[in-house]
Amino acid sequence: MDNNTEAPREKPSVAEAFERIWSQALLAVNTAEEEASRAVQRVASVAGWSQDEVKRQAREFAERLTGHRRDLEHNVEERVRTALSLLKLPRREELQAFGSRLERLSERIQALEHRK
Repeated sequence: MDNNTEAPREKPSVAEAFERIWSQALLAVNTAEEEASRAVQRVASVAGWSQDEVKRQAREFAERLTGHRRDLEHNVEERVRTALSLLKLPRREELQAFGSRLERLSERIQALEHRK
């Protein structure tokens, strides 16, 4: 006999799942940036770099990380756009067009009711 008294869990919506995954990805990127900064400092101390050299190296490294972050964000956005297109969800413009059409139909129905 199963004594499991837990209620079945509801599946998270696509939006909730995406938000959770996106938050985890941002946390991973931020953690990587912090670790990279610490690595530059360690290398600087071992290599005997001057303060100016440390700043230059850190700046170059930060620029590369920023570029990688932009690429990551772009790739995620593209994948989400692709996934949403596969779901056949209507776009904002399509929803607005449906709304306009419904308004026109409603006006026509009201006009027909007034003729009676």
